[in-house]
Amino acid sequence: MAELRDIIKGLIVSEKASSDALMANNTYTFKVGIDANKPQIKRAVESIFDVKVKAVRTLIMYGAEKRVGRFSGKTSNWKKAYVKLHEDYSLQHLFTNDEEEE
Repeated sequence: MAELRDIIKGLIVSEKASSDALMANNTYTFKVGIDANKPQIKRAVESIFDVKVKAVRTLIMYGAEKRVGRFSGKTSNWKKAYVKLHEDYSLQHLFTNDEEEE
């Protein structure tokens, strides 16, 4: 089995990923390894965050063609996972700032 850091690369924190529509459904977006499959992602999220996963949806984000002057290239492909948690669990504490201002 692959290591957890090879499966879960990070949490995607953007305006679209943290929208009210996804948060209302208790769904969070992760950047995952390109070879990670749904059962591996589910086990990794459950073990890292100590939550219960209800469903996992994945999609591959294909790299874009980039050009700088006369040189052209392509950004890497990467995989995104939408992870829906059971109703009793939440990762909302990751999106809030708990630091007190003085």
